[in-house]
Amino acid sequence: MAFINKTLIIFALLTFSSSLFVQAQEDEYRMEAGGMLGGSFYMGDANTSVPFKNLQFAGGAMARYILNPHMALKANLTMARISGNTEYFDNKYPGGQQVSFKRNLFDLGAQFEYNFWGYGISPEYKGNRKFTPYILGGMGFTFAPAPAKGIFTVNYPIGVGVKYKITQRLNIGCEMTMRFSLSDNLDVTSKNGLILNDPYNIKGMGIKNKDSYSFTTVFVTYDLFPKCKTCNNL
Repeated sequence: MAFINKTLIIFALLTFSSSLFVQAQEDEYRMEAGGMLGGSFYMGDANTSVPFKNLQFAGGAMARYILNPHMALKANLTMARISGNTEYFDNKYPGGQQVSFKRNLFDLGAQFEYNFWGYGISPEYKGNRKFTPYILGGMGFTFAPAPAKGIFTVNYPIGVGVKYKITQRLNIGCEMTMRFSLSDNLDVTSKNGLILNDPYNIKGMGIKNKDSYSFTTVFVTYDLFPKCKTCNNL
């Protein structure tokens, strides 16, 4: 009888432990939050066509609101440095002048992300995966403090990325975005020499003839706020 009782107790403990393990595997969360580090480059009058030229530092914080395994809304606050140099340009500016610049900027934005595969750790029948590529697009604001002229403008980011779930709540990934601003003054940092603001006096509408910049970053995030399964089952 004692042997049977011990067996029943062990069986009950194993069943309880298994149920906790399965529940942990099925946990879903509402948000992610974390940080990112990487590089930034600028494209405009001082770099018209060469990606990753004059690569500088970028870093910041990010948070995702998870709509479902395929979709999320993301917010970012990023500080970066951009630079450019016209010294080795094939095209020559009026008067043969040359200029270089460096400046810091802050980027606050929101993007919609779409995962090509359902992202998450969950039962196999849901078809979610630990790894997925994704695309994003959105809107943001750029603030560049004044070396010569302070800039505050709107930007429109588009990009691609990949993410991988290391554990139930820990995520890593890599993302590249291009941010098209509505300003042509991000490279205006000096009152002397050539001012890179329509050097050919070519006016453009929208994002044409405007400055843009790019972030390529590695991020780490942690899942927050478990979803209420009891509520979902009502």
